[in-house]
Amino acid sequence: MLIGIDLGGTKIEGVALDHDGACRARRRVPTRRGDYNATIADVRGLVDAIESDLDARASVGVGIPGAISPATGLVKNANSTWLIGKPLERDLARALDRPVRLANDADCFALSEATDGAAANESPVFGAILGTGVGGGIVVRGQLISGPNAIAGEWGHNPLPAPRDDERPGPPCYCGRSGCIETFLSGPGLVADYLANSGREGDARMVAMRAGAGEAAAKAALDRYCDRLARALAGVINILDPAVIVLGGGLSNLAHLYEELPERLQPHVFSDRVDTRIVPPVHGDSSGVRGAARLWRADERAEAVRTLSEVDQ
Repeated sequence: MLIGIDLGGTKIEGVALDHDGACRARRRVPTRRGDYNATIADVRGLVDAIESDLDARASVGVGIPGAISPATGLVKNANSTWLIGKPLERDLARALDRPVRLANDADCFALSEATDGAAANESPVFGAILGTGVGGGIVVRGQLISGPNAIAGEWGHNPLPAPRDDERPGPPCYCGRSGCIETFLSGPGLVADYLANSGREGDARMVAMRAGAGEAAAKAALDRYCDRLARALAGVINILDPAVIVLGGGLSNLAHLYEELPERLQPHVFSDRVDTRIVPPVHGDSSGVRGAARLWRADERAEAVRTLSEVDQ
């Protein structure tokens, strides 16, 4: 049995998968924002409840909105700021009495879709999150790529490629720079662009609905969004040359992206043609938590469960 935990900003979700990938149990609790000790306790509570439901021990993988610094072992780059600087992996392992594997939530998304999702049996795979933030993960031959800085796939904090005059210097980003891809391609980025050009407020879903109803300003905002996304993904293709790019996050539900991106990519990719497929996820919002469960390989899962058995004895 494999347990995955998705440590989100509004909820903490846990699932148990069997070795065929079928979901055997699912639970969730609200995130107690700002309280690190409560986060540890809530993860332990979810794992205990799931194992009690199934009367089985399991390995545990956790997707987090940040990364573990290889240099310090502490959380960095987390928009759930109460986790920053904390030894989360160590504290969860202590609370759960077993080894715990952690990874960025975008990495977990990519691993899930590359394992039994939209990019199963493909390589390389790039998972691109387009939501409140913009992140990414890379999977090669079934293995998640992290890198010495634990930032592989973090395309959202590169500058938007080939910026037009009206895109310079770009919106300020929380990372301290301006004009990051995230400031243009996140949900808030789309909304801010629409507001600036129309004077109308709304969320990303409302912009899409207004565009579908024929509103010119909303259609223009989505056109700019698609153009910027094509430029940003072309940079990924030029470096990684993935077989498949899987889009995740709320904006991955914009159906017209999959229709327009192939043609829009071509002028920006250093090739005579672009054969990279861009696809929606199979597992949708569940991909992150499913990928967290799969952070352990089969041999490592056995070792993790064996460690728990030794503790129980």
